[in-house]
Amino acid sequence: MADRKPIESWLTDMDGVLIHEGVPIPGADAFIKKLRESGRPFLVLTNNSIYTPRDLHARLRRMGLEVPIENIWTSALATAKFLDDQRPNGSAYVIGEAGLTTALHDIGYILTDHEPDYVVLGETRTYSFEAMTKAVRLINDGARFICTNPDETGPSAEGPLPATGAVAALITKATGKQPYFAGKPNPLMMRTGLNTIGAHSESSAMIGDRMDTDVLAGIEAGMQTFLVLTGLTRPEQVENFPYRPSQVLDSIADLVDLI
Repeated sequence: MADRKPIESWLTDMDGVLIHEGVPIPGADAFIKKLRESGRPFLVLTNNSIYTPRDLHARLRRMGLEVPIENIWTSALATAKFLDDQRPNGSAYVIGEAGLTTALHDIGYILTDHEPDYVVLGETRTYSFEAMTKAVRLINDGARFICTNPDETGPSAEGPLPATGAVAALITKATGKQPYFAGKPNPLMMRTGLNTIGAHSESSAMIGDRMDTDVLAGIEAGMQTFLVLTGLTRPEQVENFPYRPSQVLDSIADLVDLI
């Protein structure tokens, strides 16, 4: 690996890196504790747009992981930042939960189904045919199509659930319009996240459990990348991709000493 600047700031995915099915992964508490004690800038990232940072802060705290609200960055926040830059004080028809609607409210967006500037699709456990039909008609009438993230499935105790990417494909098929995805693997999510903590990509690292989102986004944002094997990617799958992480590690516990 080419010489890189020392790592001064850290970005880490949440599910599959810090927690798994509601349980902290061994070493996650030590990693977060050492980050906070070091004073280094860091963010915990998630493509899930259902929850607000306050929700996630409370959820992680119940698991014994103390992550300040300002250190949580979601695809909903990245989407809101993108829309605020593109069209300040605009309007949107939103399919999603509080994480997304709150982020859009906070940037001054009007949520409406009357001639919105955008149709914004996020994660929800209650996708309705009525809402998808409304989205299709609004896009056909000229609304721009934005999605929080391209994940096609999400986890649940009963098994995989259809997620934003799968519903986006349905709307694309009905309209012929491809969405713009703001979340990982779009490096936009990484760059806007780095900007919020005043960090630079050349001295930052991304930790993830997925090659196709976490590692790819980190590489495209110019960061060092660490793949941990506590989530979705298996060791034998790494060679299936045309790019590689900086390092492959068993878990987040192996990174505590690098802080």
